Amino acid sequence: MRVSYYPGCTLSTKARGYDRSGRAVAAALGVELVELPEWQCCGATFPLATDNSLALIAPTRVLYQAEQAGEQVAALCAICYHVLKRTQTTLERDLEMRERINWFTEQEYQGRVRVVHLLELLRDEPGWDGLAERVTRPLKGLRAAPYYGCLLLRPYDEIRLDDPESPTILHDLLRALGAEPVDFPYNVECCGSYITVKEPKISETMSRDIVASAREHGAQVIVTACPLCQFNLDYPQRETEFGRSGEEIPVVYFTQLMAVALGLPEEDWGLEEYYVDPRPLFRD
Repeated sequence: MRVSYYPGCTLSTKARGYDRSGRAVAAALGVELVELPEWQCCGATFPLATDNSLALIAPTRVLYQAEQAGEQVAALCAICYHVLKRTQTTLERDLEMRERINWFTEQEYQGRVRVVHLLELLRDEPGWDGLAERVTRPLKGLRAAPYYGCLLLRPYDEIRLDDPESPTILHDLLRALGAEPVDFPYNVECCGSYITVKEPKISETMSRDIVASAREHGAQVIVTACPLCQFNLDYPQRETEFGRSGEEIPVVYFTQLMAVALGLPEEDWGLEEYYVDPRPLFRD
């Protein structure tokens, strides 16, 4: 199975471990992620102004390129997925805006490509039972807190990946890997996201609350699908008073747990660049 793949800027720089593990686990499951040639940034934010067609030019260019390559395009980064999925939905509903953008870009995006997240592909094929059958190193005894954040799920009317208040897709994946999903009340709360640069103290407080909640509910590791969430939850645990508590929790991508559970070589895990080192969890 070949699927067009949009890695995005962060997975090509700061989140290379996510990209590396994602490609590896997809290949192990018979999915070839074919990177779009000469892709550009999706814009990283979806515009709040409903009439701001200029802000949709960048993601529409990506969708146009994906449309030339096939019927669907997969993303791993929750931010890229969010922007591309909402742009796809907007241009399906607003034909006038699509026509205006096509005129400006001189490209005829027809709205035929479907934006998917790798989690969707796994859920649909091979499915959770099929994934469980391919696990060679079950993560038995690992208490993993699935952290969804906000961009992966909201707004539901446009994203439609899972229930934004009571999601299960990461829970189901963790069970398929043999891990124990840990429910905690902050699993869909925002980590501070885009205010990290402008208001770092506020973002850090929000992130610390999420980590503390996961720890209080018995988690050994936090699992996410978003590079910004991974950074925001991992970074406050560096060499600070918070990080010297002896109760630090690694924050990893779901693809990295999959790489471990599928028995892939350690170089495919991509776990070596975090403030809290997750690797001791998987040493026999």
